[in-house]
Amino acid sequence: MPAKEEIRKVKKGEEGVNGYLPEVYKKFNKKYPKITRAYAVLADSCHNAGPLDKKTRRLIQLGIAIGNNSEGGVRSHTRRAIEEGISSDEIWHVVLLAFTTAGFHHMIAAYKWVEEVLEKAK
Repeated sequence: MPAKEEIRKVKKGEEGVNGYLPEVYKKFNKKYPKITRAYAVLADSCHNAGPLDKKTRRLIQLGIAIGNNSEGGVRSHTRRAIEEGISSDEIWHVVLLAFTTAGFHHMIAAYKWVEEVLEKAK
């Protein structure tokens, strides 16, 4: 989904990718809607600040989430990658690339999270 569409959904309090928003995000958004909207605008600005295409940006974000060992980030970017038509082979390639850069423990944790998201998406 284009970032501007995501901002519109945040403003309206709608569900996110694939009809899913974590409960903690919903609670935060309800308590701090201006901050949530500002974050969405910042994300949109970052996405539009350079020459990378949407697919490349999504795969990079997945890789960063893996490197940070962020379960929520890995699951979210995997769900979004699927929604955006990125293949499971491309997603798995990102997971494997993390092995030599983020380390085995981050890669294997991401492997589990990605596997669960891909299974659920079938």
